[in-house]
Amino acid sequence: MTAQTSTLGSPVTVAITRRIDPSTVDQVIAWVHAGSALAERFEGFLGTGWVRPSVTSDEWHMLYRFADAESLARWEASPQRRWWLEAGTPLVEDQRSERRTGIEGWFDPPQEYDVEDLRPLPPPPPRWKQATLIWAAFFPLSLLLGTLLHLVWPDLHLVLRTLVTTLVATPIMTYVLLPWITASFEWWLHGRPAPWRRPRSS
Repeated sequence: MTAQTSTLGSPVTVAITRRIDPSTVDQVIAWVHAGSALAERFEGFLGTGWVRPSVTSDEWHMLYRFADAESLARWEASPQRRWWLEAGTPLVEDQRSERRTGIEGWFDPPQEYDVEDLRPLPPPPPRWKQATLIWAAFFPLSLLLGTLLHLVWPDLHLVLRTLVTTLVATPIMTYVLLPWITASFEWWLHGRPAPWRRPRSS
């Protein structure tokens, strides 16, 4: 790890998880060293490094640290960094970014902590699946409430019966049934195998 004289301010550490193709390890290492060499030329640069969970892992956890937010901003806005990132586009894919301030950026709980997930958002479930789950929760609830109201208040006008049913059903659907049914059938919404069909790890 390299270092340079610190300037005044609260140090900022940026940790980025990047996914790489294991067949390009040598190129990625050279790319990381090139980025470190460029960053060293910027005032306030304190160091950089990276960690691999294992030799065969395709995820690398990369760190760089600056003396304060201003020096970090100069590096992140620089044409040198922009060129370096563009050069690494065929080699790495950013997955997650975390920013911590203070000496705790290396070791202790942070004073400030900002996490940005850089992975593309998964596509939403098909609308017909969402509608199916909503109906599957609403139909039995509506049937139950309608039956109870008919037993308790058989002569209640249709409009009032519908009003009471929806007033009771809406919070139950919003806070109980929909969270439960979407969590239970999350695998189906996103087209994954059912939990009981997934192979068990030995």
